[in-house]
Amino acid sequence: MTSSPSLARVLLWLGLLALLGGCSLPDLEGRLESSALDEAQSRDTSLGEALAPAVDAHPGLSGIYPLDKPVDAFAARIVMSHAAERTLDVQYYIWHPDTTGLLLFEALLEAANRGVRVRLLLDDSGTGGIDEELAALASHPNIQVRLFNPFVVRAPKWIGFLTDFSRANRRMHNKSFTADNQVAVIGGRNIGDEYFGATGGVTFSDLDVLAVGAVVDDVSRDFDRYWQSGSSYPAQRILPALGPEGRVRFTQAVAEAMRDPEAGTYLKAVSQTELVQRLLANDLGLTWAPVRMLSDDPAKGLGEASGQGLLSHDLTLIFDDAERTVALVSPYFVPAKAGTQAFRDLERDGVEVEVLTNALEATDVAAVHAGYAKRRKALLEAGVELWELRRSAQHQGDDLSAGPFGSSGASLHAKTFSVDGERVFVGSFNFDPRSANLNTELGFIIEDPSLAQRIDAVFDNGVPQNAYEVRLDAEGDLYWLERRDGQVIRHDVEPNSGPLRRFVVSLISLLPVDWLL
Repeated sequence: MTSSPSLARVLLWLGLLALLGGCSLPDLEGRLESSALDEAQSRDTSLGEALAPAVDAHPGLSGIYPLDKPVDAFAARIVMSHAAERTLDVQYYIWHPDTTGLLLFEALLEAANRGVRVRLLLDDSGTGGIDEELAALASHPNIQVRLFNPFVVRAPKWIGFLTDFSRANRRMHNKSFTADNQVAVIGGRNIGDEYFGATGGVTFSDLDVLAVGAVVDDVSRDFDRYWQSGSSYPAQRILPALGPEGRVRFTQAVAEAMRDPEAGTYLKAVSQTELVQRLLANDLGLTWAPVRMLSDDPAKGLGEASGQGLLSHDLTLIFDDAERTVALVSPYFVPAKAGTQAFRDLERDGVEVEVLTNALEATDVAAVHAGYAKRRKALLEAGVELWELRRSAQHQGDDLSAGPFGSSGASLHAKTFSVDGERVFVGSFNFDPRSANLNTELGFIIEDPSLAQRIDAVFDNGVPQNAYEVRLDAEGDLYWLERRDGQVIRHDVEPNSGPLRRFVVSLISLLPVDWLL
């Protein structure tokens, strides 16, 4: 006879399966249709009028300003929120409910109260802990919120991977912030304190660019593609209904964030940045250059994009055109077999390739480091120079000693490369199989030698003092060189990493999981 505990377990599993079987996505029928402002509408705004003389003086070009300092990157988004008169289109992979996340929510809400139409598109894997905040925002008549590839079961979300893995494993990694179809910020930063230098813990060294001119309309039209895609669901159809108490809690959370002394200190630093003053004075000192937006077809979120619809296809063509140098920066560098061969081919053709990624001590995803570690020997044997950014004992805040990627001593998060010292990519694309095949991505190719050479110079100046150089000895074994205080220190195992962490990385590197990384 079956025991009662066994019967109870069977009934529990049957109930769980029945529950999961009933979890399906809502119909997209009747979604509210909307689109970005057209050129005439966007020019008929304060931003449009202020920028018109410079834009008209550079037909077909885009004005670019690198946002390497984390405080500047946050300030740009706040100023854009305050300056917008008609629209704000905001697209992100992660949004944290911390100081900067709540302050930006408040900025969007304040804009909506002024009559600005706000469209907020978030990947649902990065919305942990903010369902109530999103529901509160979505209840505002001027704010529309959509979730990309959402999870029907809100907690725990991992259940969605069990019931719909092929879709749930595809995420929207794009990052963009656009005001009145006149100014856009794109790059590597998500929304959270660690991306904007507002935390005493881990800070990410990252790179965004602020753009005006021709490419901004491309960003707006691309946002429309994602907004209208088959993966974007109105938040009200996914999130639990929000009662009056929930709206009160949201208002209180925002007010509390505004009153926090640390937030006050941070906002004071934001208000005092040179960037804010120059933005308000319309004197930013933009670099005008040809800029091409690269973006995955949003159908990639459903596994229905391939070939020329993929950003990775365009990047392959750009690398193929390299003649002298490629300097690549990627926090999650997993070249896999095909990428390793591509770098071999470049070196064989006389192209010098340098790569900067995170050291094991600095990475926040050890599994990804394992995918990179298994390719190091092959890359070094091909002639590729490998550098691994180390984590210093005390990171340097806004210091730029590591180059145009934010603070030294932080975990690298910038995704950029230069080719031949003439053009540069800035965006969300990590050089890993996940960015190439699973996640959607967005970036700019900027034909600007000054920015490209600035990135190249990092490998000559900042990187040697802030990163380990990885080499092979005569026996083919790896070792790491650290340059510190005028001395060169050799490490024969991965520096500042314990044996357990190294064992886990070695174990993962044996598994056939590159496609997931």
